[in-house]
Amino acid sequence: MYAIYFYENKTYVLNRASRSIPSVDDHVVIKGRKAKVVSVLQVKENVYHVFIEFEKIVDKRKNVPHDFRMKRRR
Repeated sequence: MYAIYFYENKTYVLNRASRSIPSVDDHVVIKGRKAKVVSVLQVKENVYHVFIEFEKIVDKRKNVPHDFRMKRRR
C-alpha cells in the first residue's frame, strides 16, 4: 500500500492509501471532480506526492439564452 498525497498548485487536496500509483498524464477523479496528473514525486519508499490539475467547471446556465417572458410578474 502506498500513501498518495494529491496537490493542486501547492495546495493540499487529499491523501489516499492505494495499491497503485497514478502516472503522468493519467486521468483521476478526486472528490467528484476530474483531474489530470501533472507530475509524481516520490518522497519516501511508500509515500508519493502527486500534483494534479482540475478541469475547469463550465456553468451551463450562462450559455442558455434568457426568456424574460417567463420571469415577468403579473
